[in-house]
Amino acid sequence: MNDRSNVVVPLTPDGCSTSVVDAERVAAVRGTMPSEGVVQDLAQVFALLADPGRLRLLSALLEGGEMCVCDLAAATGQSMSAASHALRLLRANRVVTVRRAGRMAYYRLADSHVRMLFDLAITHMGHEGTE
Repeated sequence: MNDRSNVVVPLTPDGCSTSVVDAERVAAVRGTMPSEGVVQDLAQVFALLADPGRLRLLSALLEGGEMCVCDLAAATGQSMSAASHALRLLRANRVVTVRRAGRMAYYRLADSHVRMLFDLAITHMGHEGTE
């Protein structure tokens, strides 16, 4: 007969039978976590990036550099109204910036971090699962 009284058995395949295994590591990780405000801002930016139309606009800006709204709408197959609305949301969240020249509005990616985030996401999507 096997004595299994000392064996820790997970409750689920991804669960634990105890609330904390390595308290020191948990404390260290908690100390490096971003603030609640930063987490909320990140969630808002990632939610913005979850829209295919906005991703097409970012892709166009990534490839074309600074572009006017009408060219962005044409390049992405969106109406001018839809492109303008999406660009306003992206600008409000500091993903893109705008430069006005008379009645024209020219958009570009806000900074190199947006470019890196987009490039990394595209690279990530090209990877096969390696589990």
